[in-house]
Parts: sequence; C-alpha cells; structure tokens
Amino acid sequence: CVQPSVPPVPNYKLSMSIPEWLQAIQTYMKMLQYNHTGTQFFEIRKTRPLSGLMETAKEMTRESLPIKCLEAVILGIYLTNGQPSVERFPISFKTHFSGNYFHHVVLGIYCNGRYGSLGMSRRSDLMDKPLTYRTLSDLIFDFEDSYKKYLHSVKKVKIGLYVPHEPHSFQPIEWKQLVLNVSKMMRTEVRKELEKFARDMRMKILKPSSAHSPMKERPRGKSLSPRRRQGSPQRRACRRDKS
Repeated sequence: CVQPSVPPVPNYKLSMSIPEWLQAIQTYMKMLQYNHTGTQFFEIRKTRPLSGLMETAKEMTRESLPIKCLEAVILGIYLTNGQPSVERFPISFKTHFSGNYFHHVVLGIYCNGRYGSLGMSRRSDLMDKPLTYRTLSDLIFDFEDSYKKYLHSVKKVKIGLYVPHEPHSFQPIEWKQLVLNVSKMMRTEVRKELEKFARDMRMKILKPSSAHSPMKERPRGKSLSPRRRQGSPQRRACRRDKS
C-alpha cells in the first residue's frame, strides 16, 4: 500500500520576510488538513504549561494527522517560537447559529505594527488572515464580517496575552485576558476596548489574570521568610568563628 506523504516541517530561512514565513507555516497546516473525522487526535488541555503543549506540537509534526482549530493554535505557537519580532496571542470566538452556540479559536499575530492570524477552520476566511491589519479591531471586525456570511452572529470575543517565546516555560497560556460581550456592544465601544487592550499589550504592562489570584501570591510571601530565618544562624556561626 502507498504510504501517505508526510509534509515537511517548514524551516525559517534568513532570506524570508515574516509574511512569507507565516505563509509557509499556514501552508504546512493546510497540508495536514482540517480534521473532519469527529475524533480529536491530540488531547490539548488549555491549563497545561507551555512546555507540555510544545511537546504535543512536536508530536503533531511527527504524526502528520489532520488538526482542528485548537491544535492549529498550539502548532502555530510552536512553529513561530524563536522569532521575537512576532508576537502571538489567542483570539476566541463564541457564535450563535440556528439555535446552537459554536466556539472557535485562532492565533493572533502582531509584527511590525500590523496584525494578522494563523489557524484552521472548515471555512477559509475564518482561519489565517494576512499581516496587513493596522489595528486589532480591524482584524476582529474582519472575522465578524466573515461570520456574517455564514449567518453566525458573534456573541463573545476573548483575547489572550502574548505567548512567551520560551518553549520550556512552565507558564500556561493566558487565553482570555479580555472578554467582550460584543453582541451587547456598539462597534465604537468594541473598537475602544480592543485598542486600549492592544496598546497595553504592546507596552507589555498586562499580567496574566492568574497572577492576581491569592493562591499565587501566598507562596511568594512564604519564600521570602525562610531566607530571613536562614540569615541568623549563619551570623551566629560567624560570631562563633571569631571568638
């Protein structure tokens, strides 16, 4: 029997521009194809540390199986690692159509003052977008307009934080730092919220929402006190040496 051909994993070349590199990544994901089987081949828990998710992405490149939107986001992060000029962040959509709710996620890209995206979908205009959008809201509204073609109304948009370029990070991805109930907002309001958030992201002043939880704060406080306690026996030991 004929073995199915395994698409080669794209390699960044210095001669490539960033848009060309993103296009190569998207072409690779399209060669893996969208998974229509109803069976998810790779388990992706959103709460896992980045390092674990990058291992899953490596597995995707080895197995070359069809993928869905969430796997495409993880794979997109894996393949753009080590390109510090390319910032990556998740964009999630909740839509309503014919009495049902649907969820979709893409990887937002910010580079050289322009926005775009990478991703996978059954619909060609709900996945990758070229790196040509001047603002984050322009990109989001383009997705919203694409959804309208399929009679889907966008209910919520969630934007996460920039994903670190450190593949061994134990930090989980921040999936929903900003949650907008867009169906109850005017476009001018949505634009204002998105632009403020995008500005804060570019200035790197946003911290993961999990960092504000008391559970995360407590261990930090604990780690300081043992150091203080350790200091005193050493000082006593020094005094004994001198005497």
